Amino acid sequence: MSADEAGSQVEPGTADGADRLAERVEDLARILARQAGTVEWLADAERARETRDRIGADLPLVVELFALLGEVTTCADTAESERERAAFGAVAARVERLLVGRGGTVIEPAVGDAFDAAVMEAADVVDAADESEDRTVAEVLAPGLSVPGRSVRPARVVVRRFRGGA
Repeated sequence: MSADEAGSQVEPGTADGADRLAERVEDLARILARQAGTVEWLADAERARETRDRIGADLPLVVELFALLGEVTTCADTAESERERAAFGAVAARVERLLVGRGGTVIEPAVGDAFDAAVMEAADVVDAADESEDRTVAEVLAPGLSVPGRSVRPARVVVRRFRGGA
């Protein structure tokens, strides 16, 4: 080793050596923090992709479950005996749980709710006797279906419309 090289090396235990070591530790801490942030970002992106894929992959199933729910509910409503009505009601409840478990939401507005064009379709309009009933649901004809981020089938409703002192 030459005299110049020996002069440029830092002896352990000196103040200069401690400063360099502290700088290297700080550099490593910054690198680790950056890598941890990148790993978190990648994990979040993967979770979002999986959610999008699951919703997209299950949409046909959710639509079929919704159709089945409508059919089973109709059977329950038209059953000839209380025993049949209870059986169809139990099947309908199970189908709805499956639908919700796959990311679907059944939209069931109530009479008197404000009309919401994002999740409802006005199948008919009737006159409202009072201004406070303007643009509210008068009757629900069929429930709707939505999945996160969009309405698949709007609920079909009859809407009240106040026309003023006619």
